Parts: sequence; structure tokens; C-alpha cells
Amino acid sequence: MTEEKFRRLVRIMETLRSEKGCPWDRVQTRETLKSFIVEEAYEVLEALDSGIPEQIKEELGDLLFQILFQAEIAKERGEFNINDVLDSITEKMILRHPHVFGDLKIDTPEEVLQRWDEHKKREGKLKGSLMEGLPAILPALLRAMRVQERASRVGFDWQDPLEVFEKIQEEIAELKENIERSQKKAVEEEIGDLLFSIVNLSRLLGINPEEALRKTVNKFVKRFQYIEEKAKKEGLELSRMSLEDMERLWQEAKSDE
Repeated sequence: MTEEKFRRLVRIMETLRSEKGCPWDRVQTRETLKSFIVEEAYEVLEALDSGIPEQIKEELGDLLFQILFQAEIAKERGEFNINDVLDSITEKMILRHPHVFGDLKIDTPEEVLQRWDEHKKREGKLKGSLMEGLPAILPALLRAMRVQERASRVGFDWQDPLEVFEKIQEEIAELKENIERSQKKAVEEEIGDLLFSIVNLSRLLGINPEEALRKTVNKFVKRFQYIEEKAKKEGLELSRMSLEDMERLWQEAKSDE
């Protein structure tokens, strides 16, 4: 049943791209679809945050459709098709999990990651550096965490989260000093160092910094929108309100959560 439903979706994609298909779908290219892949991936994250199964199901479908779209374009170019994509990922997962599909014995997640890197080296994907293969386009906080994780695999890491506090305090002191000196370029660098150290702390505590910041931003937006709504009901303009009045509404927003 699953295979038939998948084939049906593939046929729908083929129809949309055909001469009798959709005018919009027919003119899309790899380049024009890039932003949609990113948008759909983030909508999946938002759905996962919501915890609403129906929403998660819908967004996963939208992301899957973008994958099929790219595969169809590749087929039209004579490069590969969706079956090749499925074969490739199936073979990769089997080869990289010999402890599941073979006789190799691995007991810890750390061993799994080490074996994963060894497979990548054999495949020629880690020729000179553990840092190879990390997309530069990743969100900065997420990329920082992945960089630190890879360095950690060879022992280049903090041993105790509490040790990172000293580094954070050092970075704050250096940032403050450069702010007082009005050294803008140095301030930018120190802010980057501080953020990198905070990512280290988050990672060692088992917290994804990208997720943590995204949730805090969402919380801020929700509380600020509360202020906007209350101000509107009271006939007030935010730009003319005092900071004290806005803070009052902010605290109301927090108490309503």
C-alpha cells in the first residue's frame, strides 16, 4: 500500500511537469525551488514545535514533495530519478550501520559517530579535515554546534560544562573592554566569541542552541504581540507609550502564559 501511494505521488509530480500540466510547476528550476526547500524545512520544525500531528503530517508531505520536485527535474535532465535517490540512501544507511545490518558490535552512540566518520573517509568525503561536509549555509548557531561536535570526537573539547563559565566570563570582560574603547570590529569579534562559548555550554548541557534561541524568539514575539493587542484595546500607540507602561503589559503577558 505504501509503495502504491508513493508511486501515485510520483505520477502526480510527472503530470504537473508535463506539457498538459501546471504552468507554474513546468517553469520551475533547481534554482527557483531552493528557497522552497528551506521554507518547507522550517515549517516542519514549526509543526514539530506545535506537537499537532495533523500539522506535522501536512508539513512533512510538503517537504517530501520538494524532494520529488528536484528528483523529477534531475530525471528530465537525464541525470537520475527518484528511484536512484532511494537506492542511494538505502545503500548508504546499510553500509553506515554494520552494527545493525551486519556483524559489527557497537555499544555506544560515540562509537557510532566514530564509525560514521570512518565510513565517510572511505567514501572520500573526509579527505583532509573533520570539518569537511558541513554546509556553510547552515544557521550560525547550528553550524557552531556541529563544528564543536566534530572537534569533540577527537578529544578537543571541554570536560565539564562549568569550565565553560570561566571562558564566557572572560569573553564578556573582553567584550566590555572593547565596547568602552569603541572598537567596533573588535566588538563584533568578541560577540562572536561569546556566542561560540555559549554554544559550547549549551552543547555540553545537551541543549540545541538553535532550538533554544528559536523558542525564545517565538516567546518574545508572542509577548510583544500581547502588548500590541492590549495597547490597541486601551487606545494607545506603542511609540507614545512609556517604557514603564510597556513593561507593565510585558509582565501581564508573562503571567498569562
